[in-house]
Formats: sequence, C-alpha cells, structure tokens
Amino acid sequence: MRAVKSVLTAAANLKLKYPDENEDVLLLRSINDVNLPKFLAHDLPLFKGITSDLFPGVELPEADYQLMEDAMLNVCKRMNLQPSRFFCDKILQIYEMMIVRHGFMIVGEPFGGKTEAFRVLAEVLGELNEKDLTE
Repeated sequence: MRAVKSVLTAAANLKLKYPDENEDVLLLRSINDVNLPKFLAHDLPLFKGITSDLFPGVELPEADYQLMEDAMLNVCKRMNLQPSRFFCDKILQIYEMMIVRHGFMIVGEPFGGKTEAFRVLAEVLGELNEKDLTE
C-alpha cells in the first residue's frame, strides 16, 4: 500500500504543478518517477512493457532538467568527476526519489558512485538555490 500511496502522492503533486495536463500522462509519469529508480537495468524493458500495456498510446514528454544538467556539468568539473550519461541519469533519479519520498536509501555495489552522486546532487541544488532557480 505504501507504493500505491507514493504513486498517488506523486500524481497529486504533478497535477498541482501541471493542472491542464492529461491525467493519463501525469499518472504514468508518477508511476515511472516512483518505480524506475528501484529497478536494475535488465528489469527496465519488462517494466516499460507493462506500463505500455497499461497506458497504450500514452507518450511521456521529457522532463525539462536543463538547468539541473547545466549545473551538474559545472559541479562535476569542479569536483573533478566525469559527467557520464549514466552518472547524470542516476543523479536525476535520486532527485526524483527525493521529491516523492520522505526517506530513501541509495544502495549498490562498492565504488559504484553512490556517495559522489549524492554529493553532486547536494552541490547542484545548493548552486540552483543560490541563483534562485529552484521552485
């Protein structure tokens, strides 16, 4: 039931932010936001297949994280880290989980980049807040 509540909470937040958007799109976005970060790479095609069966013909618009991605590149350069696509995607997934959950854990293999991803996200959010670019 907690998973259902998380999806509904995320959908409600999206509805408040985008009141004129189609509710199918908002619900699919919230399902993805809550669940995608939990899955391993080999589980993603199965999950996407399930959601495409549940929401036939619904296309999700890409979330606009351009400001965050620009700040991420600056922070990675400053911290002497490589901003690979995979690393940046993980940072965005951590951010999305942070928005919809009160608490969460970042788990994975040793030396997988968990701590650095969290540190980069903290720096990015701080930088955006200093520039008054957060919502």
